[in-house]
This record gives sequence, C-alpha cells and structure tokens, in this order.
Amino acid sequence: MGRFVEGQDRRQAAFLPECLDDYVGADNPVRLVDAFIDELDLLALGFTGARPAATGRPAYHPATMLKLYLYGYLNQVLSSRRLEREAGRNVEAMWLIGKLAPDFKTIADFRRDNGDAIKATCRRFVLLCRQMGLLAGGVVAVDGSRFKAVNTRDKNFTPNAVRRRIEQVDASVARYLAQLDTADRQDDETSALRSVRLNERLARLREQMQALRDMEAALADVPDGQISLTDPDARAMATNGKGTGMVGYNVQAAVDTQHHLIVAHDVTNLGHDRSQLANMGRKAKAEMDGERLTVLADRGYYGGEEVRACEALGATPIIPKPLTSGAKAQGRYGKQDFIYDVDTDTYRCPAGETLTYRFDSVEAGKTLHVYWASSCAACPMKAKCTTGKERRIRRWEHEHVLDAMQQRIDKMPDAMRIRRQTVEHTFGTLKQWMGATHFRTKGLKNVGTEMSLCVLAYNIKRVIAILGMPAALAAVGR
Repeated sequence: MGRFVEGQDRRQAAFLPECLDDYVGADNPVRLVDAFIDELDLLALGFTGARPAATGRPAYHPATMLKLYLYGYLNQVLSSRRLEREAGRNVEAMWLIGKLAPDFKTIADFRRDNGDAIKATCRRFVLLCRQMGLLAGGVVAVDGSRFKAVNTRDKNFTPNAVRRRIEQVDASVARYLAQLDTADRQDDETSALRSVRLNERLARLREQMQALRDMEAALADVPDGQISLTDPDARAMATNGKGTGMVGYNVQAAVDTQHHLIVAHDVTNLGHDRSQLANMGRKAKAEMDGERLTVLADRGYYGGEEVRACEALGATPIIPKPLTSGAKAQGRYGKQDFIYDVDTDTYRCPAGETLTYRFDSVEAGKTLHVYWASSCAACPMKAKCTTGKERRIRRWEHEHVLDAMQQRIDKMPDAMRIRRQTVEHTFGTLKQWMGATHFRTKGLKNVGTEMSLCVLAYNIKRVIAILGMPAALAAVGR
C-alpha cells in the first residue's frame, strides 16, 4: 500500500494473545463505573438477585447488569436491544461485564424490577461526591423541564380535546351526508360506487363518534381530567412555544452551582413547578454538605407557602416575583410602588399618604391584611392609582418571608444568570444524551428509574472531568 500506514493482518495468529484489559485505556470512563459498582453493597441497596437462589438456573449478577446499563447511558445506548448487541461486539462492554451476553429481555427486566435500588445507587454516588468535597458550595439551582413520554398527543384526551374532536367528526359527517345525497340523485354506476365509499366512511365516523362519547364519559370520573392511552401516567403539558405542547413528564433537578453536579432529581406528571420548591429543597438539603443551603429558582416556583416550607427545612430560596400586576399592565401603580413600614404596620403610597390596616380577609385559604387611606377621593394622583373608591393593598400574614427574599435578590443581582447557566445547561446535556428527548419506558415509576440512570451517568462524567480519572478511581478505593 505504498507509504500509507498499514494495519495488522486479521488472520495473523499471536503466540502470546493480548489481554482484553490492554484494549481499555487507563482513562476510560468504564474503569470508574467498574470500580464504583464493585464497592457497592448491592444487597443493602435492595437489588433483586443480589443473594443467589440455592436452586434453579444461575442468574446474572446485579452488578453485571448495572454496569451494562451505565455503559449504555454513558454512550447514548439506551435501548435494551442495542445494549444486547453492544455486549457482543463492543470491547469496552466486553471488558466491563466479562464477555457475558444477556439477552434484551433480561436487560429490560433488570431495569423494571430494580427501580428503587437504581435510585438508591444514584443517591450513593451523590454521597460519594459529598465525601470528596465536591458539594461544599452550599448553592443549588433548581428547575424543571418537560420530557416527552411514549404517548402522542393524539393518544391523550382532555375534555376540551374530546369536544374539539367531536365537533370535527360532526362536521365530517355533515359533509359526507351532503355528498351522499348528491350521489343518490345521480343514477349512474359511478355515483353508486361513490355512495358505497361514502357509506363506509360514515360508518367509520360513527364508530369514532361512539368512541369519543365513551371517552367523554370516562373523563368525567378522572380527577385531573386527562387520560393517556399509551402511557397512563403521562400528562399533557404546555411548553414555551405559543400553541405548542407535549405529552410527557416534568423532570425536576437541583444542580450544584460550583461543579454542576446533579444533587437531587425527581420526576412528576404535574405540568407546573409551583408545588416543587419545598420538595426539591428537602431533597437537595439532605444531600449537600453543610447546615445551610441556598436555592435559586425561576418565577415558576414563586409561592408564599412553598417559600415558607423551604425555609423551614433549612434551605434559603431566592426567587424573583412574577410580574402579574394587572394595575401595572394598565399603566397604574403596582403594589411594589407602595412602601411597607414594619414598625407602624402601614403602607406609604406614591403620593406620600399613609394606608392603615382595616381588616382581615381570607382568600384561597390565606389570611390577608387589608390597608387603605382615607384621602384617596381628593388625591390628584388617583387616576394613576385606582379606578375604585380607594386603592386597597392586601398583605399576606406571612409576607415578611417574601419581603426578606426580595432583599436577598437585591443583594445577589446575578442570581438568575447563575441559575440559567447551571441548570438549563444541564438539562440540555441530558436531553442531547437521550436523543429525541423522550423516555423509552412507560409509567411514572419506570420513567423515574430511567432518569436516575441518566443522572448517575451524567454525574460520573462530571466527576471525571473535575478530578481526572486517577483521582476519581482513588476516591472509590481503586
């Protein structure tokens, strides 16, 4: 081949065969996977089959299956059938699991049967990161992202969607009936054939209508008003694009702002983040190193009760207030233009008048203090303040918690920039790994297991990038 670099003859026999270990580099991530899993007490973590049965056919060790799955998630090989092929052709996979070749069903069953143990393994690696001093920053960024489920929008039903589909079927039936009437008035062979086709279409439409009526009745008995046929736990969720949406799950993550390690995660089928702040604060607080924790989140997490609950757990939230003032949108003064005096329990308006406490009211289960001034009628600035008799300000009984949080935001103006560059980048990486950004399993429990594997693989890569392979291997005792 002239001056080209030449390879070895594939038929050349070797007197001393090369060791399989020679084909796996010293800095290959599979070495950390192997070392980490070998140090785990799989029986204590709850893996099925960690204690072998006394009789019957020998099973694969849980460590073997877990190593194979982590190899797959590190290399974007997520399906059980592809993992089966990789185990028989990829040198890294052969090295990792000792040239074993489990079939795809055995691989899939392992993930299905060991969900809780896999989640515990993910938490165990976070604990290892804490022991290595990688979680000492004390600040996490929390966010949620929508991941598609194995369920198309056509297979998800809500009352409004069913109503729209019924209207569409009604319109189609009316159109076909009009065409059928026209065909019946024409006495020729072509019209007769057209009538047969139209009657067949009408029969199919009537079947669709009956199915929609049945679904409408079924939705009346569902608490959240949604039914998904392919994945029963998946729910329709709005996305940022106007008029867009998906059927999927809401993945929550708390990411350390210092090293971008995923400290805690959760999977829900709620289409919003409003009730997730305390949940993620509790999970992150349990994993982080230190008594205090600061939680950065966006406006979607803003809520008085959630902020209170988060602080009660020892986590300090920093969340900007949503800009939802109707008065501000119409060019009038918003509540933020009225200054509260803690000592006198009064508000001062933009005109300099004092709004005093009048009475309490209860709205949506919250006790609100109501304030207003007696001089609104003669105020020259009234048109910019209110359209009513007087401008009333309502203050939640625990609003001092929100006031303190606003002061923290003012002292940390770059908080939202840090949040964005921390957690949003992490979600982008996770979705890129998952290819089409959708889960491959069905059901909230199985989807949670799938996300735990993805998070564990992500954290393993991050630790290698932060420490390097020698230090990472030393940390796990190899």
